[in-house]
Amino acid sequence: MKFSAQPTKTEKLMRDEDFIVSKTDTQGRITYGNRIFQEFSGYSEKELLGAPHNIVRHPDMPRGIFKFIWEELGKKNDVLAYVKNMAADGSFYWVFATMTPTFDSAEKVIGYYSVRRAPSRESVKTMEDIYRRMLAEEAKVKSAAQPEASLRLLKQVLDEKGLTYEDFILSI
Repeated sequence: MKFSAQPTKTEKLMRDEDFIVSKTDTQGRITYGNRIFQEFSGYSEKELLGAPHNIVRHPDMPRGIFKFIWEELGKKNDVLAYVKNMAADGSFYWVFATMTPTFDSAEKVIGYYSVRRAPSRESVKTMEDIYRRMLAEEAKVKSAAQPEASLRLLKQVLDEKGLTYEDFILSI
């Protein structure tokens, strides 16, 4: 299946009672997506199942954020993040995501579970600015170096604030 939506300026706002839930295998392929995920993504259950979760990745998201997320999940840590997603029709929606590894009885990671809820508008504004700056850093270097370049900028922001990533995310 080919996913080729072009971004638009149309935003979908999550309702306070909405929770987007999805599960993936260890390769990031969707194994479950709830009704709210289907609604906001604009994809049917059939289109979502087996698809890479990055089908909802918006180009305004820096590569460095996803590198950070995958590194933390690889350490078996939970991760919190503000994410701008893109729907099948090119519209976008912001989420506050909690991502966590799923384990089997031998404590081996067998997939990932994510719950997303509506972020505050103030948090979105803060993250839009940081992500814009991270993308500018990525634009200065070759593709392979982009994630590290934007993560350096994020680390500078955190150092200036004297906060860890998690403390910063929880503070906004």
